[in-house]
Amino acid sequence: MRLRFVKRSEINKKSGLAIRGTAILLALLATTLFIAFLKLNPLSVYISMLDGSFGSAYRVKETIIKTVPLVITSLGIAVAFKMQFWNIGGEGQIAMGAFMASFVALRMPELPKPLLLALMIAAGMVGGGLWALLPAFFKARWGTNETIVTLMMNYIALKYVTYLQYGPWRDPKALGFPKIPNFSDNAILPNLFGVHIGWVFALILTAAMFIFMNHSKKGYEIAVLGESEHTARYAGINIRNTIIVSLLISGGLCGLTGMIQASAVANTLSYEVSGGIGYTAIITTWLSGLSAPFIILTSFLFSILIQGGSFIQTSFGIPQSAAQIIQGIILFFVLGSEFFTRYRLVVRKGES
Repeated sequence: MRLRFVKRSEINKKSGLAIRGTAILLALLATTLFIAFLKLNPLSVYISMLDGSFGSAYRVKETIIKTVPLVITSLGIAVAFKMQFWNIGGEGQIAMGAFMASFVALRMPELPKPLLLALMIAAGMVGGGLWALLPAFFKARWGTNETIVTLMMNYIALKYVTYLQYGPWRDPKALGFPKIPNFSDNAILPNLFGVHIGWVFALILTAAMFIFMNHSKKGYEIAVLGESEHTARYAGINIRNTIIVSLLISGGLCGLTGMIQASAVANTLSYEVSGGIGYTAIITTWLSGLSAPFIILTSFLFSILIQGGSFIQTSFGIPQSAAQIIQGIILFFVLGSEFFTRYRLVVRKGES
């Protein structure tokens, strides 16, 4: 008997939904067994996870706050992934966006709030875009491996912010604690319906990126380049220009995430500003199929998983590692289902 995987030519929506639904059921079964192994009631744990995400106005707010950066970062990464440029540098681009926005906030704290926030948004997007420009230039000019370059640049960006926090930007009023001064009130994003207006940015950008990727010339060029560089060149598309423009957009959106996190969430700059968002957004981007509307859904569901996982740690006394195992099991099955939407298992009997 021989087992082999064969690439599917196409898959209809009904089969795709069936595969993903089966993956979710298997994920629930596996996590149920793991929770039972911990001598806990699985149903109570699942209910508690939902309660941790929606059980009060504060918890709903926290779930939305976790969703916003995932949506915006995923939109940025999706642009690069659509072109098959594997931008793994979201963490660094978020950090550099936060750095540039913080530079404006700390140097010009007395500017009128609308003007200061506008400058911070622009600075954050410029910081993230420029940080993505370097690997884009290397890729366009010399065909370097963008995965390695963008990944390495994450560490440079985070270490630079750490240097600022422990060195030249350290707050002398913090009694020796390594902390950068808090922003002035003018540099803090306002709230709308109890949550910072980053959620408005996320909705507007989702609509804008959907239009850009599906109904603009540059979006078409990015999609063609992602399908085949030879086809793009034959169609007269400027390869280098398309790579650079798409990465400026990709990094700029990640940089905007950094500005929002520094301004609205932390109210200052910290080496923890990215908080793993850049890596998590890779997962949500992939699960969404690079579709802007689905990015909102996958980011929201993933935020429920994160928020609920944090809640059960305290309500059931589950160690953080155990909560992360539960999250990992669910992700394993969901991501695994994507493989089976692209490949099918073929069993051949009677062959050695």
